[in-house]
Amino acid sequence: MDKMLYVAMSGAKQNLVGVGLKANNLANANTTGFKADFAQARSMQAFGEGLPTRVFAMQERPGTMMTGGAITETGRDLDIAVDEKSWISVVDAAGEEAYTKVGTLNITSDGALVTSHGRQIIGEGGPIILPLPVEKVVFSDDGSIQVRPQGAPANFLEVVDRLKIISADNSKLEKGNDGLFRPKEELLEDGVCGFCEISPTAKVMSGYLEMSNVNPVHEMVDMVNLQRQFEMQMKLMKTAEEIDERHTSLLRIV
Repeated sequence: MDKMLYVAMSGAKQNLVGVGLKANNLANANTTGFKADFAQARSMQAFGEGLPTRVFAMQERPGTMMTGGAITETGRDLDIAVDEKSWISVVDAAGEEAYTKVGTLNITSDGALVTSHGRQIIGEGGPIILPLPVEKVVFSDDGSIQVRPQGAPANFLEVVDRLKIISADNSKLEKGNDGLFRPKEELLEDGVCGFCEISPTAKVMSGYLEMSNVNPVHEMVDMVNLQRQFEMQMKLMKTAEEIDERHTSLLRIV
């Protein structure tokens, strides 16, 4: 009885973890550049004295669906999109380099080029700072950034920096809890990423955005399945309780 209750309890708990993961995917179905997370359940042996027969369920995120999202035209000068195997370099909360598909860019009051999430964009020489004031910003196909200073002639454009766009096989990157992507630890050589340099072949599309690759129907079906599994686990726990009560009643008769 103890084993049955333990398995049902751990299974119900992990089902809720899976529901949370799928709910997060659904919540980001319209988030620019978002990559859906996979959910996977597996059995794990419980280790410890007196626990050799205990096995519990564990829900985990084994990976991220790296397929490209739909490319949508916005016509906005500060919106950019890159191809499926290209990534935009940004500065994370720890000041380290990370990668994203979020191409909704803005210019701060001090000229810093940032994403809609506030991540500063990295260029050839580090974080990009544009000379202010500017009337127009243009991104070339190779990632070069051209600006027209305020008051300059309409046909005047000056190259001030270049976006650091890297090309990486999607299997080489993993998603962090902050939604940014980084090279897998096992692929680093002495802590250095060998493929995280500016790609000469990457193409930037100005006036476009890559949308989320979440399939809402698929995520909804998965959520329904997880909820049904949760209900089944709860029924098992109830059954275990009823069987225990019957055993207690038999002992009273004896």
